[in-house]
Amino acid sequence: MGWFDGKVALVTGASKPSGIGYAVAMRLAREGAHVVAADLCEPLEGYPGYPRTGSNEELMALADRIAGLGVRSLAVPLDVTVRESVAALAARVEAEFGGLDVLVNNAGGSPGPNAVRAMAEEAWLKTLDINLNGTFRVCQAMIPLLLKGQPGGAIVNLSSRAGKNPQPFMSAYCTAKAGVIMLTKVLALELAGDGVRVNCICPGQVQTELGEWGWRLRAFSKGQTMDAYMQEMKKEIPLGRPASPEECANVVAWLASDQASYLTGQAINVTGGQLMVL
Repeated sequence: MGWFDGKVALVTGASKPSGIGYAVAMRLAREGAHVVAADLCEPLEGYPGYPRTGSNEELMALADRIAGLGVRSLAVPLDVTVRESVAALAARVEAEFGGLDVLVNNAGGSPGPNAVRAMAEEAWLKTLDINLNGTFRVCQAMIPLLLKGQPGGAIVNLSSRAGKNPQPFMSAYCTAKAGVIMLTKVLALELAGDGVRVNCICPGQVQTELGEWGWRLRAFSKGQTMDAYMQEMKKEIPLGRPASPEECANVVAWLASDQASYLTGQAINVTGGQLMVL
């Protein structure tokens, strides 16, 4: 038996095979969950060099892979910055499954990072809209479905080490992810009486396409080669390496499961010891 046998889970930002969302969707499916995988399947225009978004082909391939595990799957394009897109997703989930048991808000990004004095206002607003407002929109739309699901529902939001520890040139992302932590805590208080737990994880360095893009930017800003920067970065991590997406997915799955039934309102560091403050 799996942790989520017969339960319904929604994972946003799920389509890219190298990403945390993809790993989470697969982890939940392996534990018996029926999985709704949602992602932005259109290019993010106006940010040259920014890693590509997912694609319909990747999203459908993920749904097929999940179905191959013997559970139900549903692939739905989603733009968390558009309320109508989020509402359409909620309607699909309700029509297909009647309710929801696990929500994982993984969709995120950091387009147009820059020093505060030079940052385009559009990039600032877009980053907050994706990470913070997007998490709010999806939570708001899915809470009624969580209340229709099985007892003991769970929300797991994706924050970041950057939400606790400031990073230069990442003002919008740090601010948004700090907001996700506070939103998580407020929701935990509001939903405790309904039996829904709300937690988040704060990953540090993770071996994803987006993570590698960020490392290249930091290496460039320091005038270092990528290899030199990576060696320096690994020395800052007590475990000596970045996390894999699967290692993040393991923590998400545990938080969403009954194994963590007395845990709510927490922001769990997944940083290999790089960040040890609460």
